[in-house]
Amino acid sequence: MKIVVINGSPKGRKGNTNVIVSSLLKGAEEAGAQTTNIFLAEKNINHCTGCITCWFKPGQCVINDDMVEVIAQMGDANVIILATPVYCENMTGLLKMFIDRLTMVANPYSYSNATSQAVASQQEQVPQSPKLMMISTCGFPNKETFAVLAHWYKRFSQNMRTESLGEIYVTRGKYLCDPPQEIREAVAAYLRVVENAGREIATKLQIADQTRELLDTPFATE
Repeated sequence: MKIVVINGSPKGRKGNTNVIVSSLLKGAEEAGAQTTNIFLAEKNINHCTGCITCWFKPGQCVINDDMVEVIAQMGDANVIILATPVYCENMTGLLKMFIDRLTMVANPYSYSNATSQAVASQQEQVPQSPKLMMISTCGFPNKETFAVLAHWYKRFSQNMRTESLGEIYVTRGKYLCDPPQEIREAVAAYLRVVENAGREIATKLQIADQTRELLDTPFATE
C-alpha cells in the first residue's frame, strides 16, 4: 500500500493542515503503508501556460521544473491525498497550480454522461487508478467555509473517473498546532480518530462509517 499526499499548504511542514496529514500518515504507517508527504512549498512548480503541447505528446511538458519528479512519485500510488488550507474560499494557489499542470498526464478527449452532456474527462494515466482523498483546514468555525472546495473535489473525482475515499474538513485549524488548555484533550482525541482513519485506509482501503462520523464532528463548538 502506497499513499502519496500532495500538500498545498504554503506553511508546509509547520502548517495546521500538516497536523491532520501527519496524524493520518502516522496511522497508515503503523499499519504497514508506505507514505510520501510532498510539500509543494518546497518544490519548483510553475503555472500551466496553456500551450497544450502535452495533448499531442502525452506525459511531456515544455516546462522544465519539479513537476515530472512529483508525477513520478505519484505513479504507483494506491491512494493520492490532496491537502490544503482554505484560502479565499478555495484551495491555495500552490495546489491549484499543481492541479492545472496535471494536464500533462490527462486525457484530452471528452465523453458523454448519462444525460448525453459532454464533460471533460481528465483521467490520470497512472497505474492502478489510485483512489482520491481530500484534507482541508480553515480558521473559521463553520463547515460552510469548505463549500466551494468540496464541490470542486466532487467534480474533480468524477472527471478523474476514480473513487473518493473521503473528505476531512477541519474548522478552527489554528488550534491544531497550539490548542488552548481547555480543548487540548479534545484536539488530541480528534487526532487519534484521524490516525485510526489512516490505519483503516492502509488495511482496508476504506474508512468505516463510524470513523467518518467522528471525523465530521468538530473538536470545538465555541
